[in-house]
Amino acid sequence: MNRKIPIAKPNFGKEEETAVKEVLESGILASGPRTKQFEKEFAEYIGVKHAVAVANGTIALDGALKLLNLAPGDEVITSAFSFIASGNCILFQNAKPVFADIDPRTFNIDPSDVAEKITAKTKALIPVHMFGQPAKMDALKEIAEDKGIALVEDAAQAHGAEYKGQKAGSIGDIGCFSFYATKNMTAGEGGMITTNDQKLARKARLLINHGQDQKYHHNILGYNYRITELCAAIGSIQLKKLDEFNAKRRENAQLLTQGIHKFHGLTVPYVEKDTKHIFHQYVVRVEEDYTRSRDELAEHLTEKGVGVAVHYPLPIYRQPLYLKLGYGEIKCPNTEEACRQVLSLPVHPLVDIEDIKYILEVIKDVS
Repeated sequence: MNRKIPIAKPNFGKEEETAVKEVLESGILASGPRTKQFEKEFAEYIGVKHAVAVANGTIALDGALKLLNLAPGDEVITSAFSFIASGNCILFQNAKPVFADIDPRTFNIDPSDVAEKITAKTKALIPVHMFGQPAKMDALKEIAEDKGIALVEDAAQAHGAEYKGQKAGSIGDIGCFSFYATKNMTAGEGGMITTNDQKLARKARLLINHGQDQKYHHNILGYNYRITELCAAIGSIQLKKLDEFNAKRRENAQLLTQGIHKFHGLTVPYVEKDTKHIFHQYVVRVEEDYTRSRDELAEHLTEKGVGVAVHYPLPIYRQPLYLKLGYGEIKCPNTEEACRQVLSLPVHPLVDIEDIKYILEVIKDVS
């Protein structure tokens, strides 16, 4: 009988249930003590002075760029290999996304390609810490400082990941996190903007709350980008469990790698020596010399009850929206090859040793 192993599953316990019940009973559902507590705890965990909770990860990215006062025609460089929000947050500012290729080993943005694509119009750089492994932040920070551009970390997949001992989201000018249901920690929905810059933090708090510095006193054009007390309460509990969750992901990833590296044509994740990879996704490459195509392997795993996903099937610039915007001539060969080959396997904390053995047996059947 087939096992059922989902590609992702939220990991909740009684603590989250109790926290939600307490919020409901309090009658304070927005902009209350739970939000302030969550912000304080998250800032301390990441190692920054300020954390501003928002409604979701896309808003964190959009809000971060709004803090930079970009003008129409300004350029922002980001990875071609990411979820579409990494590019769309630039479009929201009426600015121009410029897509850089990736390092084929880590799937992270390639600093050398970034350097080639900087122009006089470049105002910011958004590296994405793909699948839970930080990008090469030393090189990217050097580029940003040399060119006088802002460095905004898309850490939506990197809660607790580290680069040379520093947590993702604490290295650039601004960090952006998501607490969507599939993330390493979740609040159901929600996001966070992190920074060490007091002026940026103060502006972010105005931006997310209709520009108010006090009730009915509006200083700037703002939005309702606030997180709810319910989400903040869940997020606060999940944050306390995050290191345990990440340790289990790393353990599962190690077991998967030990098994999968034996199969010719499947390439296991590469981990940089200076990073702490927290495996938001466990992503293998299905090479051309494997016995099946990527899609055939995915279909076989699915039939056997193993949840899989393709993160991501298209470069951002190949999405219909971007083709309509004139990005049809863009080419990032490493990204395009990754889109043809990548396959994500279950690695979340609710995957146990018997699940790992089953996944490996299913793969062995066709390898």
